[in-house]
Amino acid sequence: MKILVASHLERSAIRQLQERHDVVCTFDQPTADPFSLVRDREALVFRSGVEIARALMECAPHLKLLVRAGCGLDNLDCEYVRQRGIVLRRIPEPAAQAVAEMALAFMFALSRNIRQADAMLRQGRWAKDTLEGHLLAGKVLGIVGAGNIGSRLGALASMIGMEIIGCIADSTPSVVQTLRDKGITVADFDTVLATADFVSVHVPLSKSTENLINGRALSLMKEGSYLINLARGGVVDETALHAALASGRLAGAALDVHEHEGPGQISPLARLPNVLLTPHIGASTVETQQQIGVRVVEIIEEFVQQPMTVVRRDAEVSLARPARRDEVVHV
Repeated sequence: MKILVASHLERSAIRQLQERHDVVCTFDQPTADPFSLVRDREALVFRSGVEIARALMECAPHLKLLVRAGCGLDNLDCEYVRQRGIVLRRIPEPAAQAVAEMALAFMFALSRNIRQADAMLRQGRWAKDTLEGHLLAGKVLGIVGAGNIGSRLGALASMIGMEIIGCIADSTPSVVQTLRDKGITVADFDTVLATADFVSVHVPLSKSTENLINGRALSLMKEGSYLINLARGGVVDETALHAALASGRLAGAALDVHEHEGPGQISPLARLPNVLLTPHIGASTVETQQQIGVRVVEIIEEFVQQPMTVVRRDAEVSLARPARRDEVVHV
């Protein structure tokens, strides 16, 4: 099979693909022209940092399979994929634990002023009396999007004594009960914001979630609370967030995803001392990338052996339903 790997993939996975297939990698070729390289490709492997636009896919008349090495589809022209009938497979499961752990790490860092303490000590300042923090135990964690990642975060946070409240897109009785069984109290969006000491965002980016955390939403949050975003940059209005942080209404924020990402981008939030920023590394663990690489290879081999037996189903996966090892979607 002729495969284009447009995003970074674990090395052993690439080697396995190269042993059996014609593989072209563009992620390690800054000057490569993807429009020319995709012309004879039958499969395309990509991640969040690469835009898979209609114009690119139109240059690939033989394209049969898209493998999203992760979960989000905001960088894919889903309407065109639907029109072409291209098989799309996602791999949401491996990243869930890594992202949930990072959200918890952000909460620890924010509540104990880790960034400020580190900076002071590097300057020779031993100002212990200015660094008094807060326990997470006994605090309320509000999860916006209590799906696979959000519910895992809830499980981790509950182990250290936090109370968990969350909102979901699918509020059917069975889903609500499943979350209750996991110790997550289901409430509406406004109630989650108004109740939580920490709000962690875990929803996909879509027309309905763009700027979901806007000025109005931030005004509902408790004074002195914290916001964490490991979803997508476009879900949070960063201008409104800057105002809420600069005014002192919010105690702090941590963002792994940003409105503008890539080399040379410096967020205005970087000027604020009560903000933690990381470059979209929520899923960047050795173990996660190994698991994703294994699944990419398996998915391609399965497709080569039985290309017509892939079951297509709707791409709108419930935020509360635990994802399968991979999702077969027809968007």
